[in-house]
Amino acid sequence: MSKANPGKTQSMVCEQQASLTQSLSWLHRGVSEIFPDRPDSDDPNENLVRRLETVDRPLRVKLGIDPTGTDIHLGHSIPVRKLRAFQDAGHTAVLIIGDFTARIGDPTGKSEVRRQLTQAQVEANAKTYLDQVRSILDFDTPGRLEIRYNSEWLSQLDLSKILELLGQMTVSQMLAKEGFAERQAQENPIFLHEFLYPLMQGYDSVAVRADVELGGTDQKFNIAVGRDLQRHFGQTPQFGLLMPILLGTDGTQKMSKSLNNYVGLTEDALTMYSKLEKIPDTSIPDYFELLTDLPLDELPENPRDRQKLLAVTIVSQFHGETEARQAQKDAQTLVGGQTTQARSVPEFSVSSVEFPAKVFYLLNASGLCKSSSEARRQIKGGAVRIDGDRVGDENLTFASPTDAQGKILQVGKKKFVRLVE
Repeated sequence: MSKANPGKTQSMVCEQQASLTQSLSWLHRGVSEIFPDRPDSDDPNENLVRRLETVDRPLRVKLGIDPTGTDIHLGHSIPVRKLRAFQDAGHTAVLIIGDFTARIGDPTGKSEVRRQLTQAQVEANAKTYLDQVRSILDFDTPGRLEIRYNSEWLSQLDLSKILELLGQMTVSQMLAKEGFAERQAQENPIFLHEFLYPLMQGYDSVAVRADVELGGTDQKFNIAVGRDLQRHFGQTPQFGLLMPILLGTDGTQKMSKSLNNYVGLTEDALTMYSKLEKIPDTSIPDYFELLTDLPLDELPENPRDRQKLLAVTIVSQFHGETEARQAQKDAQTLVGGQTTQARSVPEFSVSSVEFPAKVFYLLNASGLCKSSSEARRQIKGGAVRIDGDRVGDENLTFASPTDAQGKILQVGKKKFVRLVE
């Protein structure tokens, strides 16, 4: 019998480890933290890679979405994209619509109590959320997606069960949660129902027997509560997988609709493209890593080429490559003032507008500006154009719908709309 070659054996082990690392590159891309994380451990309850390597069934990967609004932007899409990556690897995505928890609202990072929504508002929002994530998740492959509503179990909790949940945390632990300590220090009120939110989100993990929970870095506390509750109820605690918070199009603050630095999933191709091709250079690496599957070591060296590639790639995900390329062409022609050649400009019907109508009113009515006063400021600042020509008179008026027909209103370099009857 020949003796084993230690050097060859070690080489084979290294090759196997390298192969495993390569095959699981999707797992670590764009991830800030996995917990628990002991990469040298063979315990599949401490090492997610080891769990994936040895599991004999699809993992149940949980993502909770509270439908507290109607729109999802690219920042919200990051954990949804990671959920899709787990689906593509053969695991089961468990998408929890927080129709019960949304009535409270996650207090994480909030300086004051959130407005409680009605059931009707939550149901309407939930429908729009599902419509928007359909472009990302696999809804069709059997066994790859479960959609659950947490009212299914949370609405059934009686007082004894709620007291059992409350008995798993102390007030001091809860006050350590991000936001609560600041609110207490500032003497802003913290209501008791807000303390229930992390426990309810954690109980979601118990109800669906989650193996992994996804979330932003601001969700670590809530996900950790889920681990504690699973342990209390005799389940194997889930892994937490955290992703970074995306900066908005301004490159400085968290993407947010209220800050007007967002890119919405339902925006038309031209608006999406126009916003994305202006992303600051400092944010481009994060956008590529978090919002695309492109190899990061094969990106163009020229910053402008990277911006254009980023914009086309992301717009293609939601509108298809043909529309993305057309949006790219239209953005170039519109900025150059050649409005008649643009094809993908979103339309706004003036059928409900009373004429004669001032331009600042149309800017507000079409959604290009949030108010008439903002529209006036944009005109005074020289940011408004009609068919490529700058508007200098804030009282400029269209006498009739015929006068407005086909005109392209433009605010800055990112917002366009074509007026139609």
